[in-house]
Amino acid sequence: MDQSIRGYLGNLEQQGELVRFAKEVDPLQNLTAIGWKAYDQLGKASLFDNLAGFPGWRACNQIITDRKKWAIGLGVDEDDVINAFNNRVRNPVEPVMVERDGAPVKQIIETGDDVDLTKVPAAWTSEMDPGPFIASGMAIIKDPDTGIRNMSIHRQQVMGKNRTGYLICPRQALRIYEKYQQRGEAMPVAMVVGAHPALYFSSSYTAPYGTDELTIAGALMGEPVRLVKCETIDIEVPAEAEMIIEGEIPPDALTPEGPFGEGSGGYAMEGFTQYLDVKAITRRKDPIFYAMQCGAPMTDTQALVATAIDMLLWDHLKNVEGGLDLLDLRCLGIAGLMAVVIKLRPRVEGQAKTALMAALSGPQMHPKLAIAVDDDIDASDMRQVFWSLTTRVDAQRDVIKIPGARTWSLDNVSNIVPGQSPMHRIGTKTLIDATKPAVTDPVARARFTKAMPRNYDTVDLNDFLPN
Repeated sequence: MDQSIRGYLGNLEQQGELVRFAKEVDPLQNLTAIGWKAYDQLGKASLFDNLAGFPGWRACNQIITDRKKWAIGLGVDEDDVINAFNNRVRNPVEPVMVERDGAPVKQIIETGDDVDLTKVPAAWTSEMDPGPFIASGMAIIKDPDTGIRNMSIHRQQVMGKNRTGYLICPRQALRIYEKYQQRGEAMPVAMVVGAHPALYFSSSYTAPYGTDELTIAGALMGEPVRLVKCETIDIEVPAEAEMIIEGEIPPDALTPEGPFGEGSGGYAMEGFTQYLDVKAITRRKDPIFYAMQCGAPMTDTQALVATAIDMLLWDHLKNVEGGLDLLDLRCLGIAGLMAVVIKLRPRVEGQAKTALMAALSGPQMHPKLAIAVDDDIDASDMRQVFWSLTTRVDAQRDVIKIPGARTWSLDNVSNIVPGQSPMHRIGTKTLIDATKPAVTDPVARARFTKAMPRNYDTVDLNDFLPN
């Protein structure tokens, strides 16, 4: 199997999901705006063949922004994406090592004074960003006690030829970094830029601590991830990546960083982060930079996180009340990841509200608004969801607010816990039951039925369009 990002881009193009731009674009001025509009107005990913100021490079953008594109990456039907994720991750596949001459990411090796991040087409994404960021770097680190790898996505503000910012959120990567701090040692880090979507999903998927996410990527692809040793640190990286940035984070590293257009669609506070001192860059001869987008929805960042939330929530909800008749679930990237729509077939009165409570206390902190809809509503179509909200919801009965609940760190409208960082917020979570009221009288129930056109289910529009 082709484990590269370029093979995936070829599949997108072949299936009409990618637009290729031959005219010159500037990663510091307009690349992300063009890519954002290409998806917003055309629903397509972008491949840029002509980058101003960066000869020899290409860039891609908005490549995993919806389930159709994920389906192409996984080789499944669009309706089977979440089931495929849930089924495949149960069978982890250990990586295998390959020799350097079989690793395209080793075609160019730069170390020492040859390292120059300013020659990488890192994109200046949002208006208030202070400069270009590498937002698509998947960090591979090792627990110093066990040697087990951990892989997660961390943004990197480019701060010079051989230094980037490195935001570590309070999750597994921070736990590992703190072990290095306790030892007084720098933490080796390998940043993987540009690889198969299965690796990106695995980087955003919250596996139990001590799980090597590369085994999850292997499970999703159905074969071992092929790895090669780094040049300057003791870490193994995907051999078919576009670029690897090798470096170390000192135990006392701290630098001003941000603001940055976030996955919520807005900005977080400017603050301080760790930094990465870069020791080496290895890459392909004709590299494709993955200009992962963040900021105003929809972007790959929201799609990546939302897909992981969909998967984890589906697995979480299937055990509620002994098993719900769950039909679909959508964490809404368009709502900055803070809303989820659950499509189900309630068997008894009140079951939808139980599902909503479970959705807002699931594995991830992001959702603060949960909406339940019936089996006749397309959970991905906001026109239908809002129709349910206005025709099937009695606010006094069907809207429930839970104040004083923990919310996501980027939910800027919620209060920061006194004495804590913005990572800890308290706000209100809201449940809306937009399923049909439980009425048994056929005449009364008909009032809550969608009035679809006659023979809607049997008419095929293609039979009547001109050839």
